[in-house]
Amino acid sequence: MAIAAAKGRLIAVIGDEDTCVGFLLGGIGEMNKNRQPNFMVVDKNTSISEVEDCFKRFLKRDDIDIILINQNVAEMIRHVIDNHNEPIPAVLEIPSKDHPYDASKDSILRRAKGMFSAEDTK
Repeated sequence: MAIAAAKGRLIAVIGDEDTCVGFLLGGIGEMNKNRQPNFMVVDKNTSISEVEDCFKRFLKRDDIDIILINQNVAEMIRHVIDNHNEPIPAVLEIPSKDHPYDASKDSILRRAKGMFSAEDTK
């Protein structure tokens, strides 16, 4: 993390309140020069288009290297995440308090597994 901080690169978070607060308490909260935060709290009133717009904004920002997103939120915009094929920013799906991680739903993990043959994993 010190290397990323030295280059001025950030981790962004899209998730429920508990997830965002946890990462903010961990020190990841930042505002860019346009006063846009690197996090978005998603609740039951947040529309899919708001999540999608935020994710696309994070993809375009040159100060973000990693986007952490609760897997249940990622499911809302799966079509957008599946279309992201650049290495940076890396998109990592994480569990939330109420929704455990399910590897079968993680499109990035499925894509990575597809790069290896069965013989490579033995």
